[in-house]
Amino acid sequence: MNILFISTEAEPFAKSGGLGDVIGSLPRELNKLGTDTRVMLPLYRSIRDQYKAKLNLIRDFTVMLSWRTHSNRIFQLEHEGVTFYFLDNEQYFDRDAYYGYYDDGERFAYYSKAAIEALNIIDFKPDILHCSEWQTALVPVYLSTLFREDPYFNRLKTVFTIHNIEYQGKYDRGILQDLLGLSEANRGILEYDGAINYMKGAIVTCDRLTTVSNSYAEEILFPFYGKGLENIINENRYKLSGILNGIDTKLYHPFRDPFLSARFSKNNPAGKQKNKASLLNSLGLNEDGEIPIIAMIGRLAEHKGIDLVIEVFDELMQENIQFILLGTGESRYEDFFRRKLRQYQDRMSVSTAFSAELASRIYAGADLFLMPSISEPCGLAQMISLRYGTIPIVRETGGLRDSIVPYNPETGKGNGISFQSVNAQDMMGAIKRAIQLYWDKEQWKTLVGNGMKSDFSWKTSSKEYLKLYKVMMK
Repeated sequence: MNILFISTEAEPFAKSGGLGDVIGSLPRELNKLGTDTRVMLPLYRSIRDQYKAKLNLIRDFTVMLSWRTHSNRIFQLEHEGVTFYFLDNEQYFDRDAYYGYYDDGERFAYYSKAAIEALNIIDFKPDILHCSEWQTALVPVYLSTLFREDPYFNRLKTVFTIHNIEYQGKYDRGILQDLLGLSEANRGILEYDGAINYMKGAIVTCDRLTTVSNSYAEEILFPFYGKGLENIINENRYKLSGILNGIDTKLYHPFRDPFLSARFSKNNPAGKQKNKASLLNSLGLNEDGEIPIIAMIGRLAEHKGIDLVIEVFDELMQENIQFILLGTGESRYEDFFRRKLRQYQDRMSVSTAFSAELASRIYAGADLFLMPSISEPCGLAQMISLRYGTIPIVRETGGLRDSIVPYNPETGKGNGISFQSVNAQDMMGAIKRAIQLYWDKEQWKTLVGNGMKSDFSWKTSSKEYLKLYKVMMK
């Protein structure tokens, strides 16, 4: 079976979030199961600069996007047993960042169409095209419209995965013909609520629709989580399923992590305390290793539940804890934590410039990991924290609900602490339960042991995807 992932991110070439982790790991695991899985990416400036000597030119070709003619090149590179293809268009991708430009709608419309036309050029005929997020949502749309009568393409099956429904690719309804090159007869595929909606088009035209956890697949059927697309998703519910993401367990491993001051594992956990002392020392905090550290790592955005933390932050700091934050995002949130840093500077650290090294050291040195998301399609941070023996405190939503089992002191089962409602006091109650468990050393040892034994490798998830692909091929 031949599978091609058409994506805008993949580790180690391009990553801004969870999508990069997934596309960097899943194809490799699928190949271990006997498939020929490959990946296509835009050739961003950062990729070209770093991998220029390793890129092999396949050929030049031309792509028409409506009335615009674009000259392009396609390159190939092998990495860890996976073939990667890179579409080169300097007008669209020779930029400092991956996203955030005024012409993103045009850039990724071009990329979607060019990716399809590149299939005539590369020496690889996929059975399934797997696309993710709004940036590649036009791939199934174009296949069902512009390429519908082409026998080379009409046998292709498409999977579209929603990693985060909040970002849909919504643009002015006037772009249909002039920018996308589609006719008025196709307007019903893409138009929704007075706008052209790329994600809506993919939901309607793909063969299978997936999300990154079972719970999120259920949640987006309702208005609170569906962000306006719940009716369309319900109409296409027959092709919807949820498969929980995994993590790269070789990359996130406390015994291999080069950033740690002491390596440790579930069978040899002693090094965790050394990492805690090292973390406190490097951040200029009180090096009392007995006091629990509560950490947060991630984007400072409303759907991450930051308002819940703000509401009870002074109450939280009345507890005998230390608090460490690593994250960037909305200025109002960054400003709040900077103000609080002046108030609690001896027990608190705030870093608003992301650092992979500091993230690893926090995962390894903290005791508790706070993740009170309002919505969380999958979440990887809770899985990573468990790998490093740091216990998550999460709200029961999306992938957090699917990956974190509330700890039961009576049975000794469970790998984390959770709360249900979008309520700051409920969150505070979960934090207090976690702190209480921390001081009960026998219970804490059991809980940490459970957490480090949790299996979030791609082995299980990749088998679920392969099962889905086989059903599609039948």
